[in-house]
Amino acid sequence: MTFGELDRLGPLDVEFLHIEDDVGHMHIGGACVFDGPSPSFEDLWRLVESKLHLIPRYRQRVRTVPLELGRPVWVDDPGFNLNQHLRHTELLSPGGDVEFRRFVGEVMSRRLDRDRPLWEVWLVNGLEADRWALVCKVHHCMVDGISGVGLLTVLLDITPEVDVGDPEPWEPSPEPNAAAKVLGTWKGLGSDIARQTQSAASALSRPGDVGHNIVSTLRGVARLGGAMKPTPRLTIDGRIGPDRSWAHSSASFDDVRAIRQKLGGTVNDVVLSAITAGYAELLRQRGDDISDAVVRSMVPVSTRHLDDDGVPNNEVSLVLFELPVKVTDPLECFAAVRAEMAELKTSNMIEAGEVVTTIGELAPPMAVGTLSRWIVRGMHRLPQRSINTVTTNVPGPQFPIYCLGREMRSYLPFVPVTHGVRISTAVLSYNGNLFFGITGDAESVPEVEVIAERTAEAIRQLRERAERS
Repeated sequence: MTFGELDRLGPLDVEFLHIEDDVGHMHIGGACVFDGPSPSFEDLWRLVESKLHLIPRYRQRVRTVPLELGRPVWVDDPGFNLNQHLRHTELLSPGGDVEFRRFVGEVMSRRLDRDRPLWEVWLVNGLEADRWALVCKVHHCMVDGISGVGLLTVLLDITPEVDVGDPEPWEPSPEPNAAAKVLGTWKGLGSDIARQTQSAASALSRPGDVGHNIVSTLRGVARLGGAMKPTPRLTIDGRIGPDRSWAHSSASFDDVRAIRQKLGGTVNDVVLSAITAGYAELLRQRGDDISDAVVRSMVPVSTRHLDDDGVPNNEVSLVLFELPVKVTDPLECFAAVRAEMAELKTSNMIEAGEVVTTIGELAPPMAVGTLSRWIVRGMHRLPQRSINTVTTNVPGPQFPIYCLGREMRSYLPFVPVTHGVRISTAVLSYNGNLFFGITGDAESVPEVEVIAERTAEAIRQLRERAERS
């Protein structure tokens, strides 16, 4: 028998599986909202069926390797049934934002079934003002934010013309047996080692660059380690339950451009200063001492390169950023954010994060899995306080996209929370607007709309102040 190299999950993809449990669900997604009459469920079903050949991962499921002798692999689901992934419902009357936010929170509170491909799409009718929505969720082991937006543009269209073709014929490939899984993943590991060895040999031919890179990476590791010290206790830290609260808001990209024209900086600087105002307001309302507060956010950074093959997976590093919640003046807060982000870009944290990923690529899967599960069990008893929140900022398409001829008006993102992190913030730009999605643990932080509303207000306020400065 010939044992070919299998389609293995990446090291970060596997980690998203390891850290998931009955209360910490690791799916991402969002709500796409449309105006006008909704399509029939049958028409949507035919549309999705006709596009599945463009996203083969959506008909695959995760299978483990015996005794964790290799990383898990993707295999075709022989029992794939679109009806298990595509659902529809009518929103409870009156179909306002309260009912919509509650529904999205309920959908995102349910863990995806590991025995099936890890995604769902809900057609939601009955929104007020003659609107409807698609609520999507997909496991983080399948996509990161960047590639997730790419999948959205595959499922939808860039023109209003409707052209639903016939589905492509599909036959699932048989699942490899236990021996083939082990030997196939070992073959993949051999390729990883060969690639890293070749990369190291190439680097050694430039000893000056090697020395500089080693020093820079060690500096980044030291900075990353130093930034992980526990923060003063806040009410947004602690254990989480399985249920989610969720809120959303939006701001005009014209406001962001006006702020940058007056004050300089980046889109991310504007976003982070606005989010800082949102967290400061929430802490004040919850009775936390702002003068002593440290809100440290993990900010994922895409490391996806132009020559990537387009397979959806996770290619990210991170920086740790402390939101200046003590600074109340909008202009001073923006200046503080801009200065800290500029300094972080020279700190080599991103390179340090990539080194961790490389180590994970070569580390024994059994050891990685055992350690990850041990850490998660420990955080049930003693939640971490090194990271207080997560903030993602993903660029979406800056042109309208359509579903069966209906234009999408907004894309409201969702990111998960995890042990010790009771709130997460997602930002996605689409067609001239920024959309904010705030996820919270429903039991301990139900009032996430405070952050959503204050964040959008802070951008408008910052523009007014910038224009007067």
